[in-house]
Amino acid sequence: MKSVKRIAKHPTISLLNSCTTLKEMKQIHAQLVVKGILNNPHFHGQFVATIALHNTTNLDYANKLLNHNNNPTLFTLNSMIRAYSKSSTPSKSFHFYANILHSNNNNLSPDNYTFTFLVRTCAQLQAHVTGLCVHGAVIKHGFELDPHVQTGLVFMYAELGCLSSCHNVFDGAVEPDLVTQTAMLNACAKCGDIDFARKMFDEMPERDHVTWNAMIAGYAQCGRSREALDVFHLMQMEGVKLNEVSMVLVLSACTHLQVLDHGRWVHAYVERYKVRMTVTLGTALVDMYAKCGNVDRAMQVFWGMKERNVYTWSSAIGGLAMNGFGEESLDLFNDMKREGVQPNGITFISVLKGCSVVGLVEEGRKHFDSMRNVYGIGPQLEHYGLMVDMYGRAGRLKEALNFINSMPMRPHVGAWSALLHACRMYKNKELGEIAQRKIVELEDKNDGAYVLLSNIYADYKNWESVSSLRQTMKAKGVKKLPGCSVIEVDGEVHEFIVGDKSHPRYDEIEMKLEEISKCLRLSGYVANTNPVLFDIEEEEKEDALSKHSEKVAIAFGLISLKGVVPIRVVMNLRICWDCHNVAKMISKIFNREIIVRDRNRFHHFKDGFVKNVQVLWLSFTFWYPPIRGEY
Repeated sequence: MKSVKRIAKHPTISLLNSCTTLKEMKQIHAQLVVKGILNNPHFHGQFVATIALHNTTNLDYANKLLNHNNNPTLFTLNSMIRAYSKSSTPSKSFHFYANILHSNNNNLSPDNYTFTFLVRTCAQLQAHVTGLCVHGAVIKHGFELDPHVQTGLVFMYAELGCLSSCHNVFDGAVEPDLVTQTAMLNACAKCGDIDFARKMFDEMPERDHVTWNAMIAGYAQCGRSREALDVFHLMQMEGVKLNEVSMVLVLSACTHLQVLDHGRWVHAYVERYKVRMTVTLGTALVDMYAKCGNVDRAMQVFWGMKERNVYTWSSAIGGLAMNGFGEESLDLFNDMKREGVQPNGITFISVLKGCSVVGLVEEGRKHFDSMRNVYGIGPQLEHYGLMVDMYGRAGRLKEALNFINSMPMRPHVGAWSALLHACRMYKNKELGEIAQRKIVELEDKNDGAYVLLSNIYADYKNWESVSSLRQTMKAKGVKKLPGCSVIEVDGEVHEFIVGDKSHPRYDEIEMKLEEISKCLRLSGYVANTNPVLFDIEEEEKEDALSKHSEKVAIAFGLISLKGVVPIRVVMNLRICWDCHNVAKMISKIFNREIIVRDRNRFHHFKDGFVKNVQVLWLSFTFWYPPIRGEY
């Protein structure tokens, strides 16, 4: 503990900060040498530690200084371990640990801070065996009960994915403090045991803003964004001060759920309470507005930011592309290059999406080639998948297949799914069968592959093949993802799943659905039953269509939202043609503006017209979810 007691810095050393240039640092160094201040081992250690910790790019300089000291203090060596644990070469931390162990100074031995920084190094290195060795050294030197070290070990094992080891360390804590409890909560959330994390959270006698943020982040990371917002609301009710981290986490949840009103509230809070608009927070706002379909507001935030990094530019470029503004996204990419911002792999994902929107296949190929040839960025699987998608959507299916076969690595599910989706679009049964077989070879329970191929067979009225695919799915235990739609009403998120009648106002919703059906029939509506692919009676098909989750959500919006408020529905699947047409007619019959975002695009309906269909090339994380309707 003695090694980390704060020693008063010399006024000259205090001049150093993260903005100090190398030239200025050398000038400060010269003054310290001339005045003989560095002859004092404490000030020498402070100077080395300050250089190392304020800017990792100066680690080499700090090393050279350290080499001129035959007996560095434990504080100095611990500071070097800490600095390297955060650097791009964390393994060098162990060099200074070895210096402690083999020091000529018999009084020098590792302390709790030494091991706290070393376990962080192991976490960054993802070094499981080394982590176990460090844990053994912790026990050998008697620091296994130190709360700082315990917290570090919990963090390390969480990063290594060893939740059972996290529990073992935590259970060994006699009286774990708030920091250790928060680390354990975060570990459970990170490793997928979010329910245990919530149990811990509810039982904690004391919670600070870090604990609250860890719980929100845990829900957001495992895709339970609705519960993340619930925790956020509880945080507000308990009067916990919201900071930038809280705002970014909540915006992430808002983006995932597409709840624009929540996102607007967060933005208003940031402006009202003057929360510092960091690059991270600004980028999160740009991303939220873009993915909720408000691209104008997204670009207002973007241009209003004083500082923008590559992720901010990439989010704005991708936001324009996903909202149908392909040419504008490519113009913004050119602006980015003129600003001297170096693009990265994420940037090129956004650029390729922009090329897809406007069908610029050749330009897309040029940008794809420039990744490696100009910027030295090796294309990843998602870039290859987007290129296949680009060829496929342009109807160049054979070129898409040739591109897949020329990939330098084994083609992944995303590439084959893009081809299969294009085969569905252009009714190419032969290539569709090839793509489906390849997908099933890679993921034998990929429901989307079966569904898309069954759609192709249904287009040919080949019910025997459709039925055969269905039997194969049953035999393999493949279950189709159920349709789910989300709508936000008065700040509350409502979720509707096909077949689920648990909503407290479901009786009213059913009455509204019946009213909608009558109005549609009077307007001459005839159900488009193509999405219901089995050879069953038309009346049964119409009944199946009427229960689609987006129709239920729209009905709920009609009974819950005032006429001037647009009805915004977010789906987890692609909207079928019948629901598309029904939403368009509802907008005219009930004089309502309806915006439906499915996994592929925005559908904007007003006065019985499609006001704007904004093509939305989402991340290949989702691999083209199926068109619904079969089962």
